[in-house]
Amino acid sequence: MFDALRDEGHPGLELTHLVAGELLARARAEGPEAVAGEVRAALDRAVAAGAGAVLCTCSTIGAVAEAAIADVPVLRVDRPMAAAAVAAGPRIVVVATVESTLEPTVALVEEEAAGRPVDLRTLLVADAWARFEAGDTVGYVRAVAEAADTVADADAIVLAQASMAPAQHLTTTTVPVLSSPRPGLAAGRPRRARVRARPRPTWARVVARQGD
Repeated sequence: MFDALRDEGHPGLELTHLVAGELLARARAEGPEAVAGEVRAALDRAVAAGAGAVLCTCSTIGAVAEAAIADVPVLRVDRPMAAAAVAAGPRIVVVATVESTLEPTVALVEEEAAGRPVDLRTLLVADAWARFEAGDTVGYVRAVAEAADTVADADAIVLAQASMAPAQHLTTTTVPVLSSPRPGLAAGRPRRARVRARPRPTWARVVARQGD
């Protein structure tokens, strides 16, 4: 997904993908702070490998990644999406397929609201994640789209996980449906450019698990 977005809108940007599958399981069981040390170690590895910036695409550990002290900018992929949701209006519905993603995403939207009143609701698509783990990505995306289509009285629908992005194009609701990969990748470009000049600008993408 991110390679395709890079090729479409950011040719020449070098992406390196770092996947740490065990982090999501621990974060779900013990809370995101429980993996803060491992997240910092992953950031250090990315910097050591030459990354000019890091994009964390796991919404569950995004806040932990942003809070870590690193030598390059670290951006959680869902922050630009949260800002767009707040700009759309106060009634926001956060949709997720992993329960541990809901609280961090709600907190992020509230942070982006910066004191402005927001009416936040959450919607967990409880059966969808099992489909993703079983390799049924078509069924997974369809379940997310069907859940989003049940929302009517809202100003924006936030798809909390990057893996949910394809559902954005399957929905029929009149409520704007927002996903994170495209705006997240785009937002990182100027941040990287202010850090250092590189012959080949490099992004390291850190994800706890493919799909989150």
